[in-house]
Amino acid sequence: MAAAAGLALLALLAAAGAERGRKVSMEYNPGWNSSSVNLLHVRAVGPEDTLHYVWSSIGAPSVLLVATRSPSSALRVNWTQLLSPSPAGAVWIDPPDSVVYSTAVVFTKLFEFSEAKPLGELFYPTYDLSEFSWESLNHSLNHTALTAELRGVPASDPGGAFANGSLAFRVTAYEGSGRAVRLPRLLHTADSSQLQFVLAGVLPRGNGSRFVLQLAALEPPGAQRRLRARSSIDDEYTPSVFQELSLVAEPPNGTGSALSFLQWKAAAYGSPSPRREDGVRCRAGRLRAANGSLPAAAVPRAFFGDGPAALSLLNVSFGGEEGHVYQERRYLSWSVLLGFGEPPRDSFSPLVISIAAVALGAPLAVLLLGGCLLLLLARRRRYSEYEPIN
Repeated sequence: MAAAAGLALLALLAAAGAERGRKVSMEYNPGWNSSSVNLLHVRAVGPEDTLHYVWSSIGAPSVLLVATRSPSSALRVNWTQLLSPSPAGAVWIDPPDSVVYSTAVVFTKLFEFSEAKPLGELFYPTYDLSEFSWESLNHSLNHTALTAELRGVPASDPGGAFANGSLAFRVTAYEGSGRAVRLPRLLHTADSSQLQFVLAGVLPRGNGSRFVLQLAALEPPGAQRRLRARSSIDDEYTPSVFQELSLVAEPPNGTGSALSFLQWKAAAYGSPSPRREDGVRCRAGRLRAANGSLPAAAVPRAFFGDGPAALSLLNVSFGGEEGHVYQERRYLSWSVLLGFGEPPRDSFSPLVISIAAVALGAPLAVLLLGGCLLLLLARRRRYSEYEPIN
């Protein structure tokens, strides 16, 4: 009963925050004076609730999402314990009973492969993101634009693939509803943040190399993840892209509204200033349950502990017949929205509705006008058959 009430409250909080907007603040390494590690706390405060996003590169890059019923809830960190081999319990929200929902997403690995005909796919050694060395996030933190960037390279790079390149996760927080300026122009609300995955200048290890980003979604017992796909004929905001995917967390048995989501368009881009022709196909693999321990990400382990949890893995691949795009440009970007409640849903814009109305209305008007003319001619012909009376 308490769990059901908490889930219902979450839906109310998300709706209220989306409509009224939120006051968003960013804090780097709260309570810790060193920049040797990265922890970014994004706090989005509504009239009666607070949404917490905790981004970190301690271990694999990850984000912890927590919704509370209190506008004054706060993040607490025991740094000594967090940086120890056993971080369970080092991160919590105060007061603890204000938490109504929590989840986490961990970006675990980057795979690279190429088509080696006639042998099939040739996979190269995997990039384990928990073994990357990350720059200080504090250098990129912009409190006005509400943006920050985690940028890293492998701690060991014997082949020199990252000699002139890097992998980055760019974070953007939002205080209200709107749409991103650059493609794919994702629609957002005050209950969401955007993440952009960027691979730039990295030397591919094969001809026509393609990349696959693996992510792990962590849920408390009872909730479950499901992959949704939705098609639309409206590509006004993302030209030539007609599919949108969402990885949603749902209550047990799929009843009720979504609790949280990741949402993206089925496209990545091969340019820092993307245009339609820079599009790269983006595919989602099969969502599968993962057995075993939690990923090597300190903050989710510190918050959830080492107890039972539902862990789902998803691979997102970039390339296909456009596999040579990265080979030529050495740039790849993919944008995804993360947030609470149901993912935003695009509706037909007034422009598209007007065009459709004209397209459908013009033939109908021609038919009506033609019918009226035929009726008029028929009536005139009927009367003309009678001889005039003198």
